[in-house]
Amino acid sequence: MAKKRSGARREAERAIRKNPKLFVILLVIFLIVAVVFGVAVWYLHTHEEPENPGGGSPGVGDIVTDELAIYFIDVGNKYTGDSIYIRCGTTDILIDAGSQQASAKAVGDFVESHSEDKMLDYVIATHADQDHIAGFVGTAAEKGIFERFKVKTVIDFPRTNKDLKTASGNDTLYGKYVAARDAEVEGGAVHYTALDCWKEEKGAKRSYALNEEGTVTMNVLYNYYYENKAADENNYSVCLLFSQGETHYLFTGDLEEKGEEYLVQNNPLPHVKLFKAGHHGSPTSSTEALLRVIQPEYVCVCCCAGSTEYTDTPANTFPSQAMIDRIAPYTKNIFVTALSDESKSSGYAPFNGTITVLSDGTNFSIAGSNNSTVLKETAWFAANRVWPRDGK
Repeated sequence: MAKKRSGARREAERAIRKNPKLFVILLVIFLIVAVVFGVAVWYLHTHEEPENPGGGSPGVGDIVTDELAIYFIDVGNKYTGDSIYIRCGTTDILIDAGSQQASAKAVGDFVESHSEDKMLDYVIATHADQDHIAGFVGTAAEKGIFERFKVKTVIDFPRTNKDLKTASGNDTLYGKYVAARDAEVEGGAVHYTALDCWKEEKGAKRSYALNEEGTVTMNVLYNYYYENKAADENNYSVCLLFSQGETHYLFTGDLEEKGEEYLVQNNPLPHVKLFKAGHHGSPTSSTEALLRVIQPEYVCVCCCAGSTEYTDTPANTFPSQAMIDRIAPYTKNIFVTALSDESKSSGYAPFNGTITVLSDGTNFSIAGSNNSTVLKETAWFAANRVWPRDGK
């Protein structure tokens, strides 16, 4: 083999002596190959995928943007409730303020730490249940959201089955919400119902541009129960679709099965990047009728996982096995805010914690303040739930 290589080298040297230009051509080719190889190595090194503690989801540090940020707030107690803060540039939005009146502190402190002007451009109360409106009211010791912040526009539910007064004549929580909201209106806020928005009456709109360019919008969807009586309060929920170009985020409050069927029938719903699980991940929401249309890539569940607050049936505690079974074929990227933990005096611990979503319209990241582990890879899931065979 050595003789053959030496002979080949001698032949090459003779060829170069006969044709000096050949040496120059070979040298140029060598240099080009070296440069291309070097550039390829540099590119691969500088474009490596970041380490991913969240089981396949990108980390929150991947994007620096002020275009759109969504925060599913850990409300700081063992009770399940929704509170989602959204910032688009200088526009601040708060959807709900659960889980109890004392949650006003955790929600208010979070909003104050993230809002530049300490003002809420839009407050949306999806429906009249305590775990969605209590923090708007607050307590004697803790100011409610309406009292703590100046609000420009309030959008809430057109209907409810709740009373303003108790049998003894005291204000119900719903009555206190209405009083606090109306005081905000007297202070200069504009109030619309979701039906006003859908019908574009009283100055309300179906779609609100959240930035100057109009590239990010908040869209009020039509819910059949805006105009019709529901046996379940949850079906009165205000439903919203946020759109950032071709990237979409769906929020349906606590809408139940029948409400989701009507939502699909009455709205041209797109594939969504992110879906806030309906009704805290209950077995009666996030149904196949809705999921097959929206096919979510990421799902965030606002709940206290495993809590028996609403049911003693283990499979039906939030996030329920039925919800997981339905979502699993579409995505493994399920995140949960809090965890029931009776070993702690508070009875709760953060699960993912406050879940932060950042998007510039092209790049997307999601991470929790406590950790970024997807639900199926947690110890709680291994002990309490089963991932279906047809899951991703």
